[in-house]
Order: sequence, then C-alpha cells, then structure tokens
Amino acid sequence: MTLVRSRGFLTVLGGAAALATGTAAAAIAVAAQQRRAAENLVNERLGELDPDRTSTVAADDGTPLAVSEIESVHGERDLTLVGVHGFALSQRSWHFQRRDLAALSLPRVRQVYYDHRGHGQSGPASSETSTIEQLARDLDAVLRAVAPDDAIVLMGHSMGGMVIMELAQQNPDLFAERVCGVALIATAAGEVGRRGLPRGLLSKYNPLTRGVGELAGWQPGLVEFARAAGGQLTRQAVRWLAFGPRPVPSPVVDFMLEMLAVTPVRGLVNFVDTLGSHNRYAALAGLKQAHVLVVGGDADRFTPFSHAERIAAELPDAELARIRGAGHMVHLEQPELVNSHLIDLIQRCAGVGTVGSSRRLRRWLSR
Repeated sequence: MTLVRSRGFLTVLGGAAALATGTAAAAIAVAAQQRRAAENLVNERLGELDPDRTSTVAADDGTPLAVSEIESVHGERDLTLVGVHGFALSQRSWHFQRRDLAALSLPRVRQVYYDHRGHGQSGPASSETSTIEQLARDLDAVLRAVAPDDAIVLMGHSMGGMVIMELAQQNPDLFAERVCGVALIATAAGEVGRRGLPRGLLSKYNPLTRGVGELAGWQPGLVEFARAAGGQLTRQAVRWLAFGPRPVPSPVVDFMLEMLAVTPVRGLVNFVDTLGSHNRYAALAGLKQAHVLVVGGDADRFTPFSHAERIAAELPDAELARIRGAGHMVHLEQPELVNSHLIDLIQRCAGVGTVGSSRRLRRWLSR
C-alpha cells in the first residue's frame, strides 16, 4: 500500500515538473524533498534526549556549568567525546550526534556535553569573563571533573572550535597526553572580519542591530546565525542565515529558533569583542599531535569554507570535509554526513582505522 502511494506521488510530481519550467519545477522538487525529510522527524524529540547523568561543575571562579553525560549503550567506554557548542546555542545543538554516537560499538564512546557560561543552563557571564580565554578554562574544568583520566576527543562548533584552539594554547600537555582527536566544525582560526557578512552591518554598535533587539555576536565569520530577539527577526531570516540553500526540515528550523530564544541577548553582547579579536593560528600547532577533522559547509554565510581550508593548510595531516550545500549549522542540517566523518575520526583515535562502509555512506549522501 505504501509503495503504491509513493509511486503515485512520484508520477504526479514528475508530471508537474514536466509542465513547469525553470524555477517552478525546482520549487516543486525542493518542496517534495523537504516534506520527505520532515516526515522522518515526526517522532523526533529534538533537543530532548535524556542524559544518563547530569551534574554541575564549578568553574575556576565558581560559576556553575551544566554538564550532561551519555554512556555507550555497549557498556564500558573506550574513550570520551566532549562537545563544545557555538555562540548563542547550548549543548542541545548536538542532538543528532548524541543520538547516533551512543550506539557506536567500535569503539565504545561516552559523550559529555555542557553549556558555556552565559548560555543554556549554566551560570551567567560578566563582561570580564565573556572571553574565549575564560571559556577555555571552563572547558578544562569540565574535563578535570568528568574525564580526568580518559582518552578524549574534542568536538567544537564555531565558537566552540575557537575555545578548543585556545585550550591547546593554554594546556599543551593535555593535548600531548590525552586528547587523541579534535573535530573543528564550521569555525575559524582568525581573520574573522575579512569574510562573511559585512563588519559594519554586524557590529553591536550598528543602530539597525540595536533596533531589532540588541542582537549580539554579529561579527562576520564568527557568529553562527542571527538571534530572533523579541521576535523581530523573521523565521525566514534565521532560516537563510543559519542554513544552506538545500531543503531543511521545518522541525529543524523550529528547533533552531527555540534554542535562540533561551539565552538572554544582553549577556551575549559581552562576547562580541572576544570573537572579533579572535586570532589563534599559532595555537593550531598544539593540535598537531592529535587526529584532526575540519568540517565546513560550502554555503556557510558566517564562516565560509575558506576558513576550513586555511585551518587545514596549517594542519596538513588533518582531514578536510567539505559538506556541499550546507550552511553554518551543518551538524543539524546534514547530520548523517557529518556523523560519518566523526565516526571515522573516533575510530582512527581508537586505532580501528577507516571503515569502508562509512566512506560509502558519505559518497552516497554527497550525491
């Protein structure tokens, strides 16, 4: 019965596309693909996966940091993966990675996610502590508390990737001894004002920026997306800024808007200066002893793919993954493809080697 309905739908779609031309035909095809992707998420509780354990870790200045741990479904862990989220987001943004990596059996992976200060469920950040340097110290505190002896893979999205770079500069011994892998996703090591959206438009001092709710973090090449502060930025604007041109299921866009509504805008303003001055090309040297994966979407409007290429040029042994048609929220937009690269990284760290089936999956998803 389902097969008959599917064939009928494709027949109708084919006939409509034959009658339409140019943009109209493309719009019909895109709409159909979008509906199919949305159907796969009907029962998905985006951002609502229950952790096995939650805790509060005190940063060096006492700020409480909200931490979640997810154990491997296969028992005792072989290594620990730690996710470091991006600006204006929270640990919930790793939904698809949490969901899929817990089932990995070779190796068995425990996952740790936490909220930066000033984000999600963690304590507030002051203007003095809203720096990448402080966020790196916070990450170090989390690692000491929940993974003091583990082999570690660090996974950072956008600002989270910058935090990992800074930690490599602050604590090189950690990377030499226990950080066996690093995934840098949609991030930059510097030159954040030279690519992406115009600096003047995105400045926190721009009257237009203030007029739509004192939006924060709009420095070019740094920020993940625009905040829908006070509902004054439309859903369409957030969809355009956060994702690439390919169809994105409506539940994913809704999830994005939901995350953006949580963190107070006024607190985020304090992070703009540290993001704007970010320059950590020298810090990349601290990653050379680890397996490194660099992931970028080639439709990213904030950290264009050239940033990923530059990082890979500084780390010639790194794997560079270009996710075609993906925007800044690449790990939400094309999670299966991103996760296949992450699995390869994790397996390299564990000495498993590259798995052919994972490569075949990537080739299929890239078509």
